[in-house]
Amino acid sequence: MTRNVLALTQRELIMSFFSPVAYVVAAVFLMATGYLFMNATLIEGSEATIRPLLDSMSWVLIFAIPLLTMRVLSDEFASGTIEALMTAPVTDVEVVLGKFLGVLAFYASLLVTTLVHVGLLLRYGGNDVPAILYGYFGMILLGCLYVAVGVFASALTKHQLVAALIGMGVLSLFTLVVDSFAAWKGGLWRTVLSYVNITHHFQDFSKGIFDTKAIVFFISGTVFFLFLAVKMLESRRWR
Repeated sequence: MTRNVLALTQRELIMSFFSPVAYVVAAVFLMATGYLFMNATLIEGSEATIRPLLDSMSWVLIFAIPLLTMRVLSDEFASGTIEALMTAPVTDVEVVLGKFLGVLAFYASLLVTTLVHVGLLLRYGGNDVPAILYGYFGMILLGCLYVAVGVFASALTKHQLVAALIGMGVLSLFTLVVDSFAAWKGGLWRTVLSYVNITHHFQDFSKGIFDTKAIVFFISGTVFFLFLAVKMLESRRWR
């Protein structure tokens, strides 16, 4: 199983690096993070913390990651190559995991480029290294969940643009929408909405607050959406 997953991960990562859309997304992401760093973090007289940049990136990724994942399964369905995958000696779980890890590796490479900002922050007064490391650990977990949602969305349709819009819609639902509803709903509703709010949990990481509930939330959410993607892929075998 490990060998098949690694082979599929390598294949997906190579396809990501040869995808024009991935380079456009990467360019926009880098420009956005640079702008946000200069205008929200590296401000004279303000606290030298990475938190504003991490919080801003979490919003940018709502739209960036679905664009990276939209082709992972949709393109296989549209081109017909999914039939070759289904007849190959690999399971649906291995296919989904390979796609997931391939895009996640590309996302991690984008995240590495933002370490330049961390270096500048440390150079000009930031010294809370444990909080920075924990914040980036949160970015990895956030990326895992976002990529899992994107893979699930891509498993729903053969149209890449539709997959991207579904992924953005699901992520917006669990960030922007629930955040808006939680602002005016009270009691039990507010508690429930706060629990499913991705941004609410990520803020623990950006603030440097260690909370196992946030870690469990991201891991369980990632597993849940990958499970849904596997089930969607399995359903294609019976069509």
